Amino acid sequence: MDFIPHTPDDDAAMLQRIGMDALEELFEAIPAPLRLAGDLAVPPALSEPELIAHVTELASRSQAAALTCFAGGGAYDHHVASAVKALASRAEFATSYTPYQPELSQGVLQAIFEFQTLVCSLYGMEVANASLYDGANALVEAVNLSVRTTKSERVLVATSIHPHYRAVLRTYTSGLGLELVDLNFGDDGVVDPAAIDATGAAAVVTGYPNFFGRLEDLSALSDAAHEAGALSVAVTDPTAMGVLASPGSLGADVVVGEGATLGNPVSYGGPYVGLFATRLAHVRQVPGRIAGETVDADGRRAYVLTLQAREQHIRRAKATSNVCTNQTLMAIAVAIQLAWLGPEGLRRLGEICIQRRAATAARLAELEGCRVRFEGPAFKELVLETPIPGHELATRLARRGLLVGPSLGRWYPDLAGCLLIAVTEKRTRSDIDRLVEAVEKELAEA
Repeated sequence: MDFIPHTPDDDAAMLQRIGMDALEELFEAIPAPLRLAGDLAVPPALSEPELIAHVTELASRSQAAALTCFAGGGAYDHHVASAVKALASRAEFATSYTPYQPELSQGVLQAIFEFQTLVCSLYGMEVANASLYDGANALVEAVNLSVRTTKSERVLVATSIHPHYRAVLRTYTSGLGLELVDLNFGDDGVVDPAAIDATGAAAVVTGYPNFFGRLEDLSALSDAAHEAGALSVAVTDPTAMGVLASPGSLGADVVVGEGATLGNPVSYGGPYVGLFATRLAHVRQVPGRIAGETVDADGRRAYVLTLQAREQHIRRAKATSNVCTNQTLMAIAVAIQLAWLGPEGLRRLGEICIQRRAATAARLAELEGCRVRFEGPAFKELVLETPIPGHELATRLARRGLLVGPSLGRWYPDLAGCLLIAVTEKRTRSDIDRLVEAVEKELAEA
């Protein structure tokens, strides 16, 4: 039975108080053609068992649930340890919000503190926040930090960064007067550090690995930024940190990334969790929340939210960001997955991704009509070019039970015949065989 808090008498009393005779009068400001005429054609409410059966039937119609996932572009099919769900779903952690009362929230605050510590260790940075909404949001905040720090409004952004991240950056900064300058990638899929002119720039933003899976020369790019007085911002896949040098060791000043690849299952539209880390010199410019370690009145270790004066709910004029929360639940999942993997597990994860990606690229390159673009050091993803338009090949392969893509033509017209293929540790030799055979058959039938 529906729960409606107001009785008809309550409604009548409220309408009388504001001088109206009917509820419809509240909506007279809305043009009549835009208002609903009559009741919604909504069927009667279902009981819980009926609703579960209905939703289960709807879910069974989704082809994606049965596809073997080789899709890349930011959301990846990685293994999530059983321990993650078992621990993160405990009632003590089941919140997506940052706790305000430290005296009641020591466990959650400590978990966030541990998450921050792990992010710093991953990225070779000195301070991390309690997370942001997603990787794209984290990039925006990194650029904002750079602009505030350098007092410049010119930002160089590699076009080899995820197109969605660049679009979000343009949207967020459209009213701030920033000049976003594209750094185009070359025939090898990476930016040439020697071609960069960072004069007067606030930041040089590059991917590590980039959108195509290629490894940018982050050290040289950071040097180019620093020589001009700009900051180096790296958009980094955390699952690669077991096999790559940390961005911090290569000169990056701010490192951001999408954390959902660790401990959070692939799901339509999220949830995601943005990773954000920087050097201690910039700690007062960090957006969002920071959980800090201190001692209580009795000298015992305790955890609190620190440096809150910069947030909009304390002093809006001093705020560094309009983000005043974080993604606690997903961040805790990241921390649990990292603790479960450990340094050796993270290294092994990266090695398997590299090996299977290389094996897949080699097999596909042997097919007549296939070409693997952007040869060189890469992690997890490859760009496959065929005579069939990328979006069309992705549709055809889906009919064969394989999820690939995204197609690159929508963002890069010169890559209309290309699509991304991601190979994670979950893809077996049998999966790779199926992919290669399916591509070969589609090329033969084209």
